[in-house]
Amino acid sequence: MSTRIDRISEEVMKALAEAMRSVKDPRVQEAMVSVVHCDVTNDLRYAKCYISVLGSEQQTKDVMKGLKSAAGWLRREVGHKVQLRYAPELVFELDQSITHGAHISEVLHELKNEGKLGEEDAE
Repeated sequence: MSTRIDRISEEVMKALAEAMRSVKDPRVQEAMVSVVHCDVTNDLRYAKCYISVLGSEQQTKDVMKGLKSAAGWLRREVGHKVQLRYAPELVFELDQSITHGAHISEVLHELKNEGKLGEEDAE
């Protein structure tokens, strides 16, 4: 990918994160929501935005519905902040990488503790 597209993706991500703080939808306000990454297409028409939600599974579903309903307003806000000819259409995708990373860390911690227990039994 070109560096120009990467820079635009970063700017869209920053603008979206800032605009999401102003969303009035209670489904979005009540949860801890963050923008992990944005991928803007080469023609700058679409931006796939990866969203991470800290909360229950029901909260996650509600946040995604709330973001989908606020997509038009968010697109306008991003368009004002990022000076492009066309404001990219925002497509929201749930990002599980933080949850997945926490799970892996937990499993490694458990394995480490089991290893210490095995060493104590051997002594």
